[in-house]
Amino acid sequence: MNLGLGLGAALGAAVLFGIASILQAVGSRKVPTQSELDPRRLGAFVVALLRQPAFLGALALQLAGFGLHFVALRLLPLYLAQAGIAVSLVVTALLATRLMSDHLSLVEWSAVIGVVVGLGLLAVSSGEAGPNVQHHGLTIGVVVGLVFIAVLGALASRSQHGISTALLGMLSGLGYAGVAISARLLQDGSVGELLRSPTAYTLPVSGALAFILYSLALQRGSVTLATTPMIALQTITPAVVGVAVLSDAVRAGWWPLALLGFLLSAAGSVVLVRFESVK
Repeated sequence: MNLGLGLGAALGAAVLFGIASILQAVGSRKVPTQSELDPRRLGAFVVALLRQPAFLGALALQLAGFGLHFVALRLLPLYLAQAGIAVSLVVTALLATRLMSDHLSLVEWSAVIGVVVGLGLLAVSSGEAGPNVQHHGLTIGVVVGLVFIAVLGALASRSQHGISTALLGMLSGLGYAGVAISARLLQDGSVGELLRSPTAYTLPVSGALAFILYSLALQRGSVTLATTPMIALQTITPAVVGVAVLSDAVRAGWWPLALLGFLLSAAGSVVLVRFESVK
């Protein structure tokens, strides 16, 4: 029951996220391209984004998608919940080629398929999810990671080169990984207990930072180039953390397929970033 409900929620979230990516690209590209992650300009950048109807639509879909994603994160191992979200890459790529004039070569489509197949292998290799428990060391790691992401994002956003699109997409993926990890670390309890939990704050901060970085990435390059590293990092990072730290299990005897899935996803992302960034 939990498996079916969790997978259904993850796939529903993936469709919403895929559509939201296109709307987010439309809205982001109507904001001046000199935008960067600078505290002195961040407020003006956010206000400019919120004036775009397409961006507001993307925000609404992202929030609805997160509601479904949160259900998946609480019911499934992190790597399975995130693998379901990876389906959004296919939705985004298909819509981008039809609506955003993105043209993908056979190599690039093969890379997209490689990412999705790899993440699918991770999914079928999944075992039981570990318990939802507090982990102070991991919480500190998320906080430190957010600072690291913000600093690198500020540096990457100063460039308009295609490679900055990939870098900002990767950093956005790490931010969304922070959302997934924080959601898993949240404890059931009273509102007072929830408000005292650091992960109640790292979750929205991670999401907001990732959303802004992804918007900046979409300004600078193709939707597929921004989205592929974002999806890969937001899937692989929580997967590793879930297995290594939070006791998420891999099915007995399925480690080779899980490793193959990891390598396919990583290789597909690298290939797509390489080909798209030199266009």
